[in-house]
Amino acid sequence: MEADQALARWADDEQAVRSRLGAPAAAPREQVVARSGMEMFEAIFAGDLPSPPIGDTLDFIPIHMESGVAVFQGRPQRRHYNPLGAVHGGWFATLLDSAVGCAVHTTLPAGKGFTTLELKVNMIRSLTDQVPLVRAEGKIVHAGRQIATAEGRIVGPDGKLYAHATTTCLIFDHAPRHGSTNSES
Repeated sequence: MEADQALARWADDEQAVRSRLGAPAAAPREQVVARSGMEMFEAIFAGDLPSPPIGDTLDFIPIHMESGVAVFQGRPQRRHYNPLGAVHGGWFATLLDSAVGCAVHTTLPAGKGFTTLELKVNMIRSLTDQVPLVRAEGKIVHAGRQIATAEGRIVGPDGKLYAHATTTCLIFDHAPRHGSTNSES
């Protein structure tokens, strides 16, 4: 697929997703922990749960989720620049952390959560606002009972690789809140 065709398809995908997403906000904890990872993402894509605020802050959105796979799309902008005139490494890391972490999250049952133990990012080339859209694609490598690993890549519509990453995540049971009742589940 040509870069222009990919860019047009990515823009269409983004418009379709944005038309369904709810306003950015933190979802109520009990509504998140009661769902499996995939059920949570389905609710976000349907607008039943709010979209995560970090995407609004850094201008990226989830595009696609399936078991073990998460795809985010972002718009590199001047407001993401470091003093050297290119997108800050933190933007790369946040976009990749979202993709690889959500790839892990898609595999979790209700009542399970995760946290990033380690994130390793390699920035292969600089990124500027001359690249209108990039995608971060995360894929699970291993999903165990307590530890999961995933890998991810940031690519442009021309297929050019900008960065790649690996993560190790800790899987845990969501602890009930003090004073909670069974009716919260």
